[in-house]
Amino acid sequence: MRRASAALAIWRFVRGLWHLFWGLLVIGLAFPRWSPARREARVQAWARGLLAIWGIELKLHGQPPLQGPVLMVCNHISWLDILVLHAARHVRFVAKADIRRWPVIGPMATGAGTLYIERERRRDAARMVRDMAQALRNGDVLAVFPEGTTSDGTGLLPFHANLLQAAIASEAPVQPLALQFLRPDGQLSHAADYVGDDTLVGSVWRLLRERRTRAVLVFGELQPTTATTDRRALALSLRQTVAQLQQQARAPDTRSARKASGTAHAAAADRPG
Repeated sequence: MRRASAALAIWRFVRGLWHLFWGLLVIGLAFPRWSPARREARVQAWARGLLAIWGIELKLHGQPPLQGPVLMVCNHISWLDILVLHAARHVRFVAKADIRRWPVIGPMATGAGTLYIERERRRDAARMVRDMAQALRNGDVLAVFPEGTTSDGTGLLPFHANLLQAAIASEAPVQPLALQFLRPDGQLSHAADYVGDDTLVGSVWRLLRERRTRAVLVFGELQPTTATTDRRALALSLRQTVAQLQQQARAPDTRSARKASGTAHAAAADRPG
């Protein structure tokens, strides 16, 4: 399959940098004055805009949560996963605390409402569960990657159960979902992989050299929780469901998919609000 030219990849990169810069300006200057609903809408529009700039088509199967509280549970392939999920529906992610100190990415993640965890400190997991449970009680939609690290999208790593305790403590429903990146011919795309020795720069460049990439998100049914739900059993059940949703994401029949084009949103995200 022919790849995109280096010139097109560079053009996408430059446009993406401008999009990042504009997003930082909006977060710094406009977000403090905006309502939470307006900030969330802008984050979603900005994410869809960047996907469109980089030649990524978003397809959705199933129904994203219309409102919280919901804890979304997804497989983890790449740094791109967060953008894809934001493009489908604004969520608050749980991320390692180092990201807060990263240039460019840190301020944007904080502006999008990310919750940070110090993974090196064992006791911080308990603090994060309490913060997540409170956010769910407040009606937020949260998202976690229970594998704890990235894989190549062909399978699933074991699911860690710790953060699922937040849904149990707040008796909030959990929604499993699966993400896959596909080439135009329907085969798995590994351009955005961020596994093992992959570098961020290398992963971004591979993605920009793809002519088109399709990001497919399949949303499962909400699963209720109660204070007596066993988190380890819940983790096993969710992993099994996400594996089934992965197979659906790879299926060639897309008649039930809803195309979420980012083109119009790109223009909206690039306008000062």
